[in-house]
Amino acid sequence: MRDVTDKPVWTPDLLQSPHEAADKAPRVRRMFNAIAPRYELVNSLFSGGRDAYWRRRAVQFADVRAEDEVLDVACGTGNFARAFSQAGPRRVVGCDFAHEMLIRAATVRERSSASGGGPVAGAPGSDWVEADALRLPFGDGSFTIASCAFGVRNFADLDAGLGEMFRVLRPGGRAIIVEFTRPTNAVVRRFYEFFSNRVMPIAASWVSGDTSGAYRYFPRSVVTFLDADQMCARLRAAGFVQATATPLTWGVVTVYVATRS
Repeated sequence: MRDVTDKPVWTPDLLQSPHEAADKAPRVRRMFNAIAPRYELVNSLFSGGRDAYWRRRAVQFADVRAEDEVLDVACGTGNFARAFSQAGPRRVVGCDFAHEMLIRAATVRERSSASGGGPVAGAPGSDWVEADALRLPFGDGSFTIASCAFGVRNFADLDAGLGEMFRVLRPGGRAIIVEFTRPTNAVVRRFYEFFSNRVMPIAASWVSGDTSGAYRYFPRSVVTFLDADQMCARLRAAGFVQATATPLTWGVVTVYVATRS
């Protein structure tokens, strides 16, 4: 069933502490279903094209091998899964609980194949699965890499989501997480947060035609989320070892790499 809304999902009161909303999961699902049609366009425009660079760098950190099997959690329209596929693993699976996003992930692959260029997410065994990150429909130790780009802060229960990523990894498997963070440099942070809190919500809502409040939620979900040290601590609490955080683009984005012992 489609779960698209023309009504605001995020009210000013909820945006004060979006991660504490008791019904965060259905709100996040409705929001992503609503913005799916122009999601990639908005991401590219308002990151200045850096979103593609961030995903490529994260894939490089993963040290992908031919025998790897990758699960991309909260895959959205599939860009991170496709970036992993280009590194040549045995298999890539993308999963998301927002139906409209997942439709577009699959459509991009089919459109590329029809044009004669081969599947964009073209690793053998690539697939798209509609699933909740907190209840992954995969057995223990099914993958060697579990990834998530700009999704963990949207989990209704961060610890449960990280626990699921840990569970589906084999011993020695790697978690690769990309997430927005607040720059530590005061000048950069002031400029970035003026843009993301004042300019982007208005302009992105106009470009996307969004009425769900998504582009007001996104910056609030960043400033009220964990910093890099706290995120590494939560990864270790989930059972991961060697959790590291590497900032990109003056700390606007951080790549986390952690290993299942």
